[in-house]
Amino acid sequence: MKSKILIIAWLFFIPLVTFATPMNKLTPDDRTFNNDTTTFKGHIENAEFQVWLDIDFYKQNIIVPRQEVFGEVAGYLGAKRDTRKWIISDVEIRGEVATLTIINDYGSEDLIATLTHNIDGTFTFRQVQGSIIKIVVNSKWVKLPKTMVFKP
Repeated sequence: MKSKILIIAWLFFIPLVTFATPMNKLTPDDRTFNNDTTTFKGHIENAEFQVWLDIDFYKQNIIVPRQEVFGEVAGYLGAKRDTRKWIISDVEIRGEVATLTIINDYGSEDLIATLTHNIDGTFTFRQVQGSIIKIVVNSKWVKLPKTMVFKP
């Protein structure tokens, strides 16, 4: 009889503990269902527009060259023909899609974008809302397309 009471009490206790802590309150380390720490990490490039992303969405420990004042960030977008950087200030990963908050290095423009990891190993970058990313090419401002494909 005592063992039945303990088993019943245990069966009621487990769901209470499980549902007492909502998933959005857990740290990324507590979410054992997603152990990936490499998909959204590294250097990826778009050769057509000569831009790249340096990212580490997991540790968020990227230092932007010549912009050390920002400290460690999730990443940045750079261009071969422009010294300015677009800084990834916030990131949320859900499966194969990362939602990014991006600001320019002056802090005067910002946008929301997504970075999707594709089956073929490439990444699709989409500017969803806010400012459009611009870089300087031959002393003129050039708007980057809203959708670009990046390769590792």
